[in-house]
Amino acid sequence: MIDIRLVREQPDVVKTALGRRGIPPAEVDVLVALDADHRAALARQEALRAQVKALSRQVGEARKAKDEARASQLADESRRVGEEERGAAEETDRLADELRSLLLVTPNLPADDAPDGAGPEDNVVGRRWWPGMDAGRPEPEPAAHQRVPHWDVGAELGILDMPRGARMSGSMFPLFRGAGARLLRALTSLALDRHATAWEEIRPPTMVLTETLTSTGHLPKFADEAYHVERDDLWLIPTAEVPLASMHRGEILEEADLPVRLTAVTACFRREAGAAGRDTRGLLRVHEFDKVELFAFTTPAQAAEAHADMLARAEALLQALELPYRVVDLCTGDLGAWAKRTFDLEVYAPGADRWLEVSSVSWVGDYQARRATIRYRPADGGPTQLVHTLNGSALAWPRIWAAVVEWGRQEDGSVRLPEVLTPWFGPAPVIRAR
Repeated sequence: MIDIRLVREQPDVVKTALGRRGIPPAEVDVLVALDADHRAALARQEALRAQVKALSRQVGEARKAKDEARASQLADESRRVGEEERGAAEETDRLADELRSLLLVTPNLPADDAPDGAGPEDNVVGRRWWPGMDAGRPEPEPAAHQRVPHWDVGAELGILDMPRGARMSGSMFPLFRGAGARLLRALTSLALDRHATAWEEIRPPTMVLTETLTSTGHLPKFADEAYHVERDDLWLIPTAEVPLASMHRGEILEEADLPVRLTAVTACFRREAGAAGRDTRGLLRVHEFDKVELFAFTTPAQAAEAHADMLARAEALLQALELPYRVVDLCTGDLGAWAKRTFDLEVYAPGADRWLEVSSVSWVGDYQARRATIRYRPADGGPTQLVHTLNGSALAWPRIWAAVVEWGRQEDGSVRLPEVLTPWFGPAPVIRAR
């Protein structure tokens, strides 16, 4: 969440920043007013508590002096003020809960250098890459046999069975078979092995507590997008970012131990409630998918380097897989609620004939750390500070799988896979009909 002290002391700065997201100034005014009411209620509660303590002391003094009449009078006054104090405490708690609830749904302040815009149409497309670009080759034009969508290729080769997945779990739950499942495993192994030298591999739980999902900003605002196991009050994770962000919840880290770099592969679960009826063919939008995540805890000074490293790692994987892609700088109107700055990587899929987002790499600042109370102790002394968090997909596999299959399709209907996958997929990485 954003810093309430900043809202209190520099409301115009917050209004300007949130205004870039389309948040009206009146919403900041509500925060300011609530904060003022809460602080006033807290001051009244503390004043009444001090009065009760003073009266209790006076009661003791009166009894010590054997002035029972005065002691009785003071005791009655203490009980009356005590009732007032309890009422004031209830009002303070109510206002505190109301203020926190509003802060939990208030988005992060965008970075100064994030491009302004109202929505996806205002995102800034930056650099592009394609195989052979460095050698001066023109951007590849897909052949006719590569313009077959992956859902058709998968069915023809017996490696993707959407109907049986739907029979087991409902629509938008894919079933990978044979070489299709092995391709998914090879992609995962490639990514994990590439990251293992500098990033600690974690295998976190895929079900988490409400507090864990709240720490990242997914709750309460995006409850409708998540799967909730009500009997146990657990949530299926939408991304490994969620458990990784809580690994150090409530802890104080040492600056010398930062940055902490983590990577994890997990299944991810998303209802996609806001996308009903869109992109439902094949793997374009699914409810369950595997993803390799990168996550970092840093000092503010380390954040930019960590962000660049995450993006470079995701790009390096796309280049190794020989997939044409572009880097998209998300505008303020399209940023995730918890992000300050985000770069998306989009791969062109010739069969689907569209650019597919395959990675989001985000700098979150101290927004999640404030929710999760994660701080670090500066090496040169001074008060503890909130860490910064960053996250990125490197990579999410359904759309990568789709693009690899579509670009790799040969004239005879087989699929030739990128050579980089050979150590995990096996020699002669070609998928033929079974």
